[in-house]
Amino acid sequence: MRKSGNNYDKVGHLAQGFVPAMIAREIIIRKNIIQIEAWRNFFIVCFCLAFSAFYELIEWWVAIFTNEAANDFLGTQGYIWDTQSDMFWALFGSILALIILRKYHDKQLKNL
Repeated sequence: MRKSGNNYDKVGHLAQGFVPAMIAREIIIRKNIIQIEAWRNFFIVCFCLAFSAFYELIEWWVAIFTNEAANDFLGTQGYIWDTQSDMFWALFGSILALIILRKYHDKQLKNL
């Protein structure tokens, strides 16, 4: 069971998926890297999830190398699934960005 704590952390992880999704989409479309939209979306979501997982690894490495108590540094707030939850919110953010902003982004790219 999740203890009540700082839910702003989850908003940050949602943004950690939302923002990179649009940056990755911009680069992939402008550079014409992946033409098929379904594959492009799949790659973007995978990229954002990998980015989030790497961030979680960095948090873990810092906790190990600084000899701090991992729970204090990582801010898990007693929730054993905090890392997985953080990655889920980034995953959700990337999917949300693609769903909500796809048409607007396409329109902006046509205006270039």
